[in-house]
Amino acid sequence: MNNLREIIKEVLEEHIDKSLVLKENIQVSDALQYHIDNGLTLTNNIFRVYSQGYFDLVKEVKELWKEGKIALNEEDKLMVESDLGEKIKVRGEIVYLDAPFIVEDEEDILDEAEHRGKKVNLGKPFRTPGGPKKFAVYVKSPGGNVKKVTFGDPNLRVRNRNKGAAKSFRARHKCDQKKDRTTAGYWSCNVGRYAKQLGLSSKNSW
Repeated sequence: MNNLREIIKEVLEEHIDKSLVLKENIQVSDALQYHIDNGLTLTNNIFRVYSQGYFDLVKEVKELWKEGKIALNEEDKLMVESDLGEKIKVRGEIVYLDAPFIVEDEEDILDEAEHRGKKVNLGKPFRTPGGPKKFAVYVKSPGGNVKKVTFGDPNLRVRNRNKGAAKSFRARHKCDQKKDRTTAGYWSCNVGRYAKQLGLSSKNSW
C-alpha cells in the first residue's frame, strides 16, 4: 500500500510540476514547440549536451523567461538563471560556462575506444533523443570489449533534486547494491554525478 501511495504521489507531482508553458500566443522555434507539444522540460532537452541545438534552445527559453513570456518549473528556472549557454575564450578555445566535462576520480577518466568501428569516449554518459532509453554510456566489459549501456525511462523526468523521490528511488532500485559499471542500474543510480554533462539541475545522487 505504501509503495502504491508513493507511485501515485510521484505521478501527481509530475503533472503538477509542468514547465515550458507559454503565457502568450507567440511564435517559437520548432525545437521549443516540440518540447511544449510533448510535455518535455528544458532539463529534458532532446538535443545532446554541448551541441548547438542544445544551447540554442537554452538561450531561447532564457530570453522568453526574462521577458515573462514562459512559465518554468524549479529545475528549469535553475538552468535559465545560471550562465549555461554563455561562452568565453580561454587560451584561444571557446569554453561554455556551467557546462564542464566532469572527471570524478581515476575510474571516470575518459578513455577513447572503438565501438562498432566508431571512436567513442568511455565513462561519459550522454542523452539519446532517439531512444530507446533517455541516456547511454560506453563502458568496457571485464573481457575488454566495449559495450553501450542504455538507461533511464525516456518518458519520466529525473527528479533526484526532490529528496523524497530520491529516497524512494534508491530504495526501490536498491542503489546501495549497484556496483557494476557495465549495468544500467549502476548508471541510473549514479546519474547525479554527471548532472552537468547530462543537462540535469541537481548533482544529488538517487
